[in-house]
Amino acid sequence: MKFAVIVFPGSNCDIDMYHAVKDELGEEAEYVWHDAESLEGYDAVLLPGGFSYGDYLRSGAIAQFSNVMKEVMKAAEAGKPVLGVCNGFQILLEAGLLPGAMRRNDSLKFICKQVELKVENNETMFSAGYEKGEVITIPVAHGEGNYYCDDETLARLKAHNQIVFTYNGENPNGSLENIAGIINERGNVLGMMPHPERAVDELLGGADGLKLFKSIVKQWREAYALNA
Repeated sequence: MKFAVIVFPGSNCDIDMYHAVKDELGEEAEYVWHDAESLEGYDAVLLPGGFSYGDYLRSGAIAQFSNVMKEVMKAAEAGKPVLGVCNGFQILLEAGLLPGAMRRNDSLKFICKQVELKVENNETMFSAGYEKGEVITIPVAHGEGNYYCDDETLARLKAHNQIVFTYNGENPNGSLENIAGIINERGNVLGMMPHPERAVDELLGGADGLKLFKSIVKQWREAYALNA
């Protein structure tokens, strides 16, 4: 399986994404610059965390207009897995690939620590490796991770089982309904604020995030075998 790791000016978790895929999974990964005009040949797309374009205007607001985002949208429309983490999640929201918006953390401070997540939906290509209700530990590092949406959108998210991860116990940023990660209705675009790519090796403090990447590969291989 071949992953595209999108790199924007200001991305700072692209190397973590690459490491998770290349070194921990043993799959193919390549960095793809923000001005790329094609994502042909890639089976999945990863939008890493960081501060794309310095987070001017709003987090992810400028990145959504990058050339590569047109190709990311095509990949999503084609049903390919698209994962946006932290700033990547913010970009997916700004681009309209996921509903809702991000606000400043309730504390108005940047937070960087380990948090507990509860797996609300394990029937996705990203979370199938977890048990429903499983509590995992994943680090967060953000200043604008306070997820918000209107009542109608929230009702739709719940009706279609699109809330994949919630904060368990402490809500570090004030997100509505403790939401930490959501998926699109089709089930192939996931956005989450916590960093699974920083939790792929016990030497780094935990490996609970590795199951997410393994889930993507497993689902892709099963789909590939069916279509072969």
